[in-house]
Amino acid sequence: MTTVELTAENFDEVVGGSEMVLVDFWAAWCGPCRQFAPVYEKSAEKHADIVFGKVDTEAQQQLAAAFQIRSIPTLMIVRDGVVLYAQPGALPEAALEDLIEQARKVDMDEVQKQVAEQKAEQGS
Repeated sequence: MTTVELTAENFDEVVGGSEMVLVDFWAAWCGPCRQFAPVYEKSAEKHADIVFGKVDTEAQQQLAAAFQIRSIPTLMIVRDGVVLYAQPGALPEAALEDLIEQARKVDMDEVQKQVAEQKAEQGS
């Protein structure tokens, strides 16, 4: 599967409508972003069941601001609408594959329960 260009217009639909999404926040002028791109593309081809999205932080400044992106590349993993991972830095292929496998193993029922508990605590 190829990567999907994410914009303010399609972000919620793509990320909200997919079980697992990796999002690469990048910019054309960023050297580490260009180095990470082939690793990200190769991983996208391997994992057809995962949506791989890219956010051009220059073109989508409001989206980058909404996620408080301060350094690029930043990789974010969203599963069932919950951000499981968000860290800056280009990853080598083995580290990216390991991260994907870890995200697959997360017990989302437990995560959803914790999110609900946190929301309940904040509301009281």
